[in-house]
Amino acid sequence: MPWKNNTVVTAFILLGLSNEPRTQVILFFVFLLVYISILIGNISILILILSDVSLHTPMYFFLGNLSFLDICYSSSTVPRMLKDLMSVKKTISYAECATQMYISLCLGQSECILLAVMAYDRYVAICYPLHYTIIMSKMVCVRLAIGTWISGVLLSTSLVTITLNVNRCGNNEINNFLCEVPEVLSLGCENILFVEFIIFVISVIILMIPVTFIVISYSQIISCILKIKSAARQRKAFSTCGSHMMVVTMFYGSAMAAYMKPRSSSAGGTDKFIAIFYVVITPMLNPLIYSLRNNDVKAAFLKFKMRL
Repeated sequence: MPWKNNTVVTAFILLGLSNEPRTQVILFFVFLLVYISILIGNISILILILSDVSLHTPMYFFLGNLSFLDICYSSSTVPRMLKDLMSVKKTISYAECATQMYISLCLGQSECILLAVMAYDRYVAICYPLHYTIIMSKMVCVRLAIGTWISGVLLSTSLVTITLNVNRCGNNEINNFLCEVPEVLSLGCENILFVEFIIFVISVIILMIPVTFIVISYSQIISCILKIKSAARQRKAFSTCGSHMMVVTMFYGSAMAAYMKPRSSSAGGTDKFIAIFYVVITPMLNPLIYSLRNNDVKAAFLKFKMRL
């Protein structure tokens, strides 16, 4: 991941969510509890999927990947945010900022693609149930999972490399609790309108291709569900797909609000509150959404509890 040597700015200052000491203490304990719940919830989903044979299906294989991604995604940013909330000096080195930006972007983009893959899995399961095990074979699922990680690495490398090659001339304050492409790019002192446009176009493509794929998949899914004569089967299909659509709406909605707009439209500090949704809130709610609305997960939890 190459970038130009920057002799002017060697570190950044993360302004975080608040400068008020009492507010920072409150936020520290709030986000500490949220982070603990993210770890407990997603690790629990992983344990259930690994321990229960009935959950060894493509759907739960991808759900396990989502839980693992959420653990990694939140862990790439939240511990640093907690440290800064209890620190007077919120300086982050150039290398650490670049690393955090690369890892979080890589994981975020991988999750974007994984959500599209999960939509495709539901499409095959509902629209082609008799061919589901053949189409979504174990090898196909593994390849799709690997493909999401590789895509995230490749796409994030291009975005981060472009961002880090923009010259900065003294301003090193990032109005956020983490290093993100839009905020770091806005610190450039040269004419960055063209670079901003390039990154905006790339971001739109990265987000809109999976969203378009998801919309097409679910339009076909809804059409198939409406043809099902059994009301019970219809409710089960809508419940399963509804959980996924809730996750998609939260994650993509906040990501689009942060990336699919020109920098000039960013009002002071709003981006850091938007970032909370896809960095913290969504990883925390995913286990709840999939467990509370999923009878298979509930049954697996009860069996696991009885074995203890």
